[in-house]
Amino acid sequence: MPRDLLVEIHQNPSADYTRLPRPRGPRHPADARPAKEPDPLDLVVSLRHHRGDLLVSAYRPGERTPWTRPHHAELKVSKAVLLARAARLRTIWRDRLVQCDPEPIGGYPFAQAVDFSRLAGVAERQVAELAEEGRYFLEVMLDGPDRELTVFREYLTRTLTEHGSLRISFDSDLHLPWPMLAVDSGAADPWADFLGHRHQVEQTGAGYPPIQPPYPARTRPVTSLNTDDQLTDVGRAPEVRKLLEDRSQLTVRTESELLLKALSSAVLDEDVMYFWCHGQFVANDSPYEQLAVRLSDDRQIDAELVRRHRRRHAEAPDAMFRPFVLLNACHTGQSAAAELEHLGRALVDLGANGVLGPQIEIPQEFAAEYAFAFLDLYLTGEFTAGEITQQLVRWFAREYRNPLALAYSLHCGIDSILELTP
Repeated sequence: MPRDLLVEIHQNPSADYTRLPRPRGPRHPADARPAKEPDPLDLVVSLRHHRGDLLVSAYRPGERTPWTRPHHAELKVSKAVLLARAARLRTIWRDRLVQCDPEPIGGYPFAQAVDFSRLAGVAERQVAELAEEGRYFLEVMLDGPDRELTVFREYLTRTLTEHGSLRISFDSDLHLPWPMLAVDSGAADPWADFLGHRHQVEQTGAGYPPIQPPYPARTRPVTSLNTDDQLTDVGRAPEVRKLLEDRSQLTVRTESELLLKALSSAVLDEDVMYFWCHGQFVANDSPYEQLAVRLSDDRQIDAELVRRHRRRHAEAPDAMFRPFVLLNACHTGQSAAAELEHLGRALVDLGANGVLGPQIEIPQEFAAEYAFAFLDLYLTGEFTAGEITQQLVRWFAREYRNPLALAYSLHCGIDSILELTP
């Protein structure tokens, strides 16, 4: 005779089967304003390191050309050479724009001003040189006589050149300065050749993000300012803080202990984490240097320290960590070597919607100006991070003849947008 079984549930072992992974872009309850559906990507380029080889592929979603398979090839350049070329390109940008003395009076005027209009002639020559270096990098990466590589090179360069304002995701094992690369468009204006000027660009390659609860609906975003006291009055830094105070619920942290305590909490529910501090590569006993940021104290905060403090909550069903992170500290958009854990990737792996940081040492005056411009747009909830980064590249170029916005790169986050209730 059928009868009901007595079942006593002590835990919730099926949680991962009853909750779906979050989509790209925020998700909200029904009473929130409908979330903006992210536009589809226009181009995906995958660069993978496998058994000593670099394998590259590219496709446009919805396109099937050639009909036998997606475009792919094996690069002839080695990983070590490609990373060395990337380091060389960053060094050239630093030497041309940060540590450059174009006038006999001495000093570094490009590092001391945001507006390059007074030195427009020199700035334009520097931009033309940097665009040529960006083209050279892409040519070296794709160089080779093999038929597969030749066909792939023609397809990728044609797509990057002939199409305007694509949404591009570089799914890569290597952290390369994608926005600083360039194509030969034939245009008289070299600005138009940079990938970061022509297109919206992100680098992906992190692991699957954790499954998190639905986002709370709120009318006022939650933000944090994680900063070094010595940078409080640099450039527009006071205005950035006031902007966050006026338009969000702001938490200010100046000591590493407070930041690490927050990262150790299961729920760190912030929409934006802004870092206004120093970033540097720290030597250790291994052959490699580790990228770290530092607040007002001397504690070096690197990817491993962040992971150690948050590791217990990585798969916890009620944990929450989903901010968009603006790492406004030198070098935070890159890693020293592919073997090292990358700070931006660690934050994305732990749940961050995206990370934006510079590929090179950035003058503090420009960094503060860029942060104000980015946050002023992002806090409106009207634009994605991908849209804003491209807008700022074009705006700084048009208004100030300043190319340094190209040095900021997105690690994931092309679809990140602030969703608020009306």
